[in-house]
Amino acid sequence: MATYVIGDLQGCFEPLTRLLNHVAFSPVHDQLWFCGDLVARGPDSLACLNFVKGLGSGARVVLGNHDLNFIASYYGFTKLKPNDNLHQLQQAPNVSELVTWLCQQPLIHYSSDKNTLMVHAGLAPEWDLATALHAADAVSTCLKSQPERLLAVMYGNTPARWSDATTEEARWRFTINACTRMRFCHADGSLDMTTKTHPLAEQQLIPWYEFWRNKAHPQCCFGHWAALDGLSPVPDIHALDTGCVWGNRLTAYCIETRQRYSVNA
Repeated sequence: MATYVIGDLQGCFEPLTRLLNHVAFSPVHDQLWFCGDLVARGPDSLACLNFVKGLGSGARVVLGNHDLNFIASYYGFTKLKPNDNLHQLQQAPNVSELVTWLCQQPLIHYSSDKNTLMVHAGLAPEWDLATALHAADAVSTCLKSQPERLLAVMYGNTPARWSDATTEEARWRFTINACTRMRFCHADGSLDMTTKTHPLAEQQLIPWYEFWRNKAHPQCCFGHWAALDGLSPVPDIHALDTGCVWGNRLTAYCIETRQRYSVNA
């Protein structure tokens, strides 16, 4: 049995099929983990969702910012932009079923057996593992049972520090921002919500994973940051968004063998 962790799909279904052929994926014996952003910008978001949902227990998924934005648009809390490329998904006869399924997916997936954690964007500097899992679980519990309550307070860049999240709603928003949106942080550990460049092009901010370099943590897989091109300098923190939707590559990481596999967009 192999477990493959796959970077951001962003609606790129055809490269996914080639990647699975490349690794000789067996739906009977293997499991796929997806780092979030299943949808948006690529040509086949509907196919991606239908395929991943159809894997049942053979797939593990965490939500990305584009997934949450699509859910919010379905409930009327935001409007999609043309470059989100989700018109086909919005018009799908099973869109309600797919949204319900997405709402059941967590922000963090952690397997103690594999000593591996998966998140879309990252883990806040102020957290330890237990705090991260508790914070993510609180968001997931609300999204499953009261999605509109969560979505109504999801958008916004504050608070920037976990210690400043003094209400339930503020903790939800901070957790969503950390797990699905951030790339850099300030030296004091506060989240930066705007900068998307490569770390070598940024002198004032610190990549989130540097705050975890000397912390005890499981093997961690994340997506979201295409500018990294799959490279993280921190041992056992694996960047897997290699920019397929931007014409680069789709990448899978095998937990058991620690090997990477990629196909061109």
